[in-house]
Amino acid sequence: MAETRDFLLEIGCEEMPSAPLINAVKQLGPLVERGLDEAGLAHGAVRVVSSPRRLAAIVSDVACQTEEIHEVRRGPAASIAFDESGAPTKAAEGFARKFGASASDLVRRVDTDGREYVFAERSVAAAPAMPILSSLSERVIASLEWPNYRSQRWGGEHQTFVRPIRWICALLGSEVVPVRYADVTSGNTTRGHRVLGPGEHVVSEPAAYEAVLESAGVLTEDRRREVIAEGIARVEAERGGAHVDTPKRVLDEVVNLTEWPSVLVGTFDEEFLAVPHEIICESMLSNQRYFPIYDAEGNLTREFVVVSNTRPENAGRVIEGNECVVRARLDDAKFFYEEDLKRPLEAYLPKLGEVTFQERLGTVLQKAERMERVAPVVASRSLLLDEGRAAMAARAARLAKADLVTQAVVEFTSQQGVMGGYYAAAAGEPDEVCEAIRDQYRPRFAGDEPPAGPVGVAVAVADKLDTICGMFAIEQPPTGSSDPFAVRRSAIGVIAMLRLAPAGALDELIGAALDAYEAQGLAFDRAATLEGVRSFFQGRLASIARDEGVSPDTVEAVSAVGVVDPAEFLDRAHALEDARSERRELFEDLAQAYARAAHLADASLGTDVDAGLLGDAERSLLDACDRGRSRVRDALAERDFSGAISALAELKAPIDRFFDDVLVMDEDTAVRENRLRLLNRFVEVFVGVADVGALSRKK
Repeated sequence: MAETRDFLLEIGCEEMPSAPLINAVKQLGPLVERGLDEAGLAHGAVRVVSSPRRLAAIVSDVACQTEEIHEVRRGPAASIAFDESGAPTKAAEGFARKFGASASDLVRRVDTDGREYVFAERSVAAAPAMPILSSLSERVIASLEWPNYRSQRWGGEHQTFVRPIRWICALLGSEVVPVRYADVTSGNTTRGHRVLGPGEHVVSEPAAYEAVLESAGVLTEDRRREVIAEGIARVEAERGGAHVDTPKRVLDEVVNLTEWPSVLVGTFDEEFLAVPHEIICESMLSNQRYFPIYDAEGNLTREFVVVSNTRPENAGRVIEGNECVVRARLDDAKFFYEEDLKRPLEAYLPKLGEVTFQERLGTVLQKAERMERVAPVVASRSLLLDEGRAAMAARAARLAKADLVTQAVVEFTSQQGVMGGYYAAAAGEPDEVCEAIRDQYRPRFAGDEPPAGPVGVAVAVADKLDTICGMFAIEQPPTGSSDPFAVRRSAIGVIAMLRLAPAGALDELIGAALDAYEAQGLAFDRAATLEGVRSFFQGRLASIARDEGVSPDTVEAVSAVGVVDPAEFLDRAHALEDARSERRELFEDLAQAYARAAHLADASLGTDVDAGLLGDAERSLLDACDRGRSRVRDALAERDFSGAISALAELKAPIDRFFDDVLVMDEDTAVRENRLRLLNRFVEVFVGVADVGALSRKK
């Protein structure tokens, strides 16, 4: 067995931004592991270590050389590989080519079965690891990708990296692996924290690497995250149940902005607590990466957590400096808020006419006017709200986008809607109107909470439906690679909200949204747009049903009915899926019988059956169809989809008996057509429930 040593490749550079560093960490391990495997170098586990100034891979137990290979492979029989003159045939040449040899290299030999075959033999000598690792390291550095970030060049070289590389530490055991990238040559040194451990530090071997880093003021990512978590837990405990808000995105960034983190607490002036806490927190989190502290009752406090990149003994100066910075930022937020309050929210509406929503769909003001028209329809038809609350929905929709042109939202764009709710309250609008403006963008993603109140739901549905219908009206629906107006996300949001509505009425709401565009003067093909929007919603509903465990053929059966109401579609799908699970054999037989009946049925003959021409089996089926049709109609009226499907199941025995006892295609024309009318009647019972025949088709 070959000797093994640990391998280290550290790429040291100027400070990398957090996002590309996180992305590079995901790439580095697989790149190194794949390179070792392809080179035939045996190895152990691959670990990745990172900090703002370094990206390193540590591989345990790397073989010091590849294994010697001697391979023998049997090919076709000699009689097939060579012709009568002894020349190699295409079979021999093809076999040799696959093995990386020529036909002249093949040998003939009798195998254990007594027949003569051709064999290809290959021997590959063991190769030392050092040159392999040199080449692999240079290839790995060049292969790292930096999406959304422009790579940089430095010196007079053409190679690039996200930030200029300043050193490379590459070791196999205690030996330096020769690596050159751009103008940097590898060695056995790393560099420490710029303040706590400046300069070069010798790494004797890969196993000592992390200890050397720590002695030079650099902790690995896991240790940095642990130190920050412990510090935040201590802050919360010291304040008796306080909560430090640490959004994952910001926390990940802070972890990757420090090499020796220290958790400190600063404060800001009391006056800033009069400003909406959302923009205070947004300013601290987005601009300074400070973490707000809330008390046990959930109220924002004057304190905030800052993670410094130095030792605790420097805390005083660090806190003082950060408090100066946050004061300036919060002064700006307070100024924007107070300036915005000098005018009522409605006064900002005219300025929306200068903001384009979409070139062909008009301005944001026009969008607000369309929403004002559609929101009360949603309120009355889907949510069954009274006239007063429908009027509130219209009012909230009218004001919903006004905060987009306020100073606070221009500065803190993620607070759109939230600030509008505050400004509406300051202008004396009803609480439900303010809440609806605040919640208009919900749900923002799958699993997000819907608007808190029904008026908010009406506004949010109107907003999202306006976007969906508009993009289909101008023939710019989402594609596989492009959805700039988040039409898919809007559709998922509409489905989530209407699924909980007392009455869905999505078809009617789509019509209302298209009416609003026609009233605005937009020219479009209404029939094609309506069909496109309905089909789009059906596709989203089918996808959601499959995600919820409904089988594809059940989804197909329900989709065939053309239902787009979210609650109805998904309830039907689950009811049919449950019935199939409980009585699988019955529904498989019923599906086959339905498919057979639908194939034979002739819709042009109608469903008026002459009872005088019926035999016992036919009369039994007719009675069952009439009972079934009545039960299905009543069940659908009550939205009792399980009841409707149970009614269909009761048709199995009569239709089975019919096909067993009756020759449908009788020679007598009157008898034959009467039986076909009976099958039409049978098929008609299923219409509006599901295409049960889809359950018989193999997927």
